[in-house]
Amino acid sequence: MSEAVEAGTIERTRRLAAEARRVVVKAGTNSLTDDESNLDDEKLDKFVDDVVSLLERDKEVIVVSSGAIGAGKGRMGQSGGTVEAAQALSTIGQSHLMRRYTESFERYGQEVAQVLLTQQDLENPERFTNFRNTIETLLSWGVVPIINENDAVATEEIQIGDNDMLSSSVAVGVGVDLLVTLTDVGGVYTANPKEDPTAEPIEAVGRNYAEVEDMIEASASGEFGGIRTKVQGARTVAEHGTPAIIARSTEPDVLAKIADGEPVGTIFVPVEDDP
Repeated sequence: MSEAVEAGTIERTRRLAAEARRVVVKAGTNSLTDDESNLDDEKLDKFVDDVVSLLERDKEVIVVSSGAIGAGKGRMGQSGGTVEAAQALSTIGQSHLMRRYTESFERYGQEVAQVLLTQQDLENPERFTNFRNTIETLLSWGVVPIINENDAVATEEIQIGDNDMLSSSVAVGVGVDLLVTLTDVGGVYTANPKEDPTAEPIEAVGRNYAEVEDMIEASASGEFGGIRTKVQGARTVAEHGTPAIIARSTEPDVLAKIADGEPVGTIFVPVEDDP
């Protein structure tokens, strides 16, 4: 790429990510469900294991979890072809999702809390203050907040983004040191890796953002189109001075590797660090 990020800048950003004390970790639907939209116990337990690896390093972790609609589809055998159906399915899937999270975290004696949000909650000053105070209290108690879109009353994230923009808004609003977005694609590529065998991973995004954006627009289609909002969300966080990483959820010990400063997925450099 013509505007590749310098090696020294990448290394500094990896150190920043490794040293993060407060982290938002976002799990996408495909990272938690199987091909039939049922919650996948192995995937969910693996994700929880990864989160706990950060807690054991005395980091604060806020989880943003998709998967409620997918879990609802699996429970009901419905396709959710309309927004109204997707909203209804989310109410069924959300309770199942939280039950599984509670069971999985209980393996470590870890308490969790459900928080349902809309983008409007983050944009309304009074509501946002209440939300932030709740998160700060939960973290001070050692509880892991598990945030999802309140799909029963909101439609934007159902139609676009799978909570990608919500996770970046939470990261910026609460003031975290790192956003990690876990997905079934191992980062950002020069083309759609599911369709193009010549697609190459992009190690870092910084001054090359415009070029990366152009490549995504040229290759995004179908499922891969979801990478757009993940990149936009990561860039938003980077513009506020915080590193972000998009990585593969199935990578062994993915969050521990990030905490060790190892190269994982695609890292987004805080804008002021890569002018």
